[in-house]
Amino acid sequence: MSTEPDVLFKEVGDKGVITLNRPKALNAFNYNMIKLIYPTLKEWEHNKSMVIIKGAGEKAFCAGGDVRAIADTALDENAIGNYFFREEYILNCLIGTLHVPYIALIDGITMGGGVGLSVHGQYRVGTERTLFAMPETGIGLFPDVGGSHFLPRLGGRLGMYLALTGHRLKGWDVLKAGVATHMCDSSRLGDLEEALLKLENAYPEEIQATLDLYQKESSFNKNEPFSLQPVLPKIQSCFSGRSVEEILANLQKDGSEWAQKHVQILSRMSPTSLKVTYEQIERGAHLTLQECLSMEYRIVYRIFREHDLREGVRAVLIDKDHKPKWNPATLAELPDSDVVKRYFSPLTPEQELIF
Repeated sequence: MSTEPDVLFKEVGDKGVITLNRPKALNAFNYNMIKLIYPTLKEWEHNKSMVIIKGAGEKAFCAGGDVRAIADTALDENAIGNYFFREEYILNCLIGTLHVPYIALIDGITMGGGVGLSVHGQYRVGTERTLFAMPETGIGLFPDVGGSHFLPRLGGRLGMYLALTGHRLKGWDVLKAGVATHMCDSSRLGDLEEALLKLENAYPEEIQATLDLYQKESSFNKNEPFSLQPVLPKIQSCFSGRSVEEILANLQKDGSEWAQKHVQILSRMSPTSLKVTYEQIERGAHLTLQECLSMEYRIVYRIFREHDLREGVRAVLIDKDHKPKWNPATLAELPDSDVVKRYFSPLTPEQELIF
């Protein structure tokens, strides 16, 4: 009995469409999908004028990487994480440097690995159903897949806020935040895809005009403000701290209901993940995408074998008690200098990810 492939590929003349095809798993990204997408995308870069990527079903573009499978084998000598992350980051780099227009239709849940499949592309089209987040600090990981490159470039300290707290952006907010480049009603995504595939020439100006038209004709309230607009000054002031501890001190000093809520949110996250994420975002603001991915590989090579990832996956995805026991349990047990030395120092030459 045959089963549907994890990824579907369709060629329409000189254009290609990639469909993530695990709708029951919210199109969660696994190693097989990487092995299918990378060579096809590499080939299409040379013989296609445009690539569209989308998710099957109506719930998710891609809810993230299959971290449960990774965590389950983390202590195995042949752990999937040994090659999954390397190959995933190489794919992220290809998307970010692709020589032809790449259009991601980020309808529904777009988190973690799904962000890496979309945000580095030239065009990202959100809908009223888009739900964007990088929630890795809550499971003992960090916002990887190039998060250290795009998050600090969202403006102000918004990227640091999203990275540390895992805050979710919904619908029109993904455009306001700079995650999406365009919006479209979910009911018209099929029409948009057809219009793009019918373009005689996939020139940037023609693609842009098509995307602009569908955004203009969408039913969104174009004048609705960014939901975070009222607290952007607080995000800017509180999350400009020179360390995670200083950010928490800023929030305590602010004392508002919003600030107290975020003290509680951060207190639930892995202290190791918070410290690593802070350093990653600070450094990434000054690095190229390739340099960011190389840095992230140094981090993930070490962190995916550690206690917090397995414990975070257990607490959030398996037992769902949402009561992880982090080790170390407090920020005070993690001097910043130790974090830098432990996670950001070079790997051996054969282990390094070099582009």
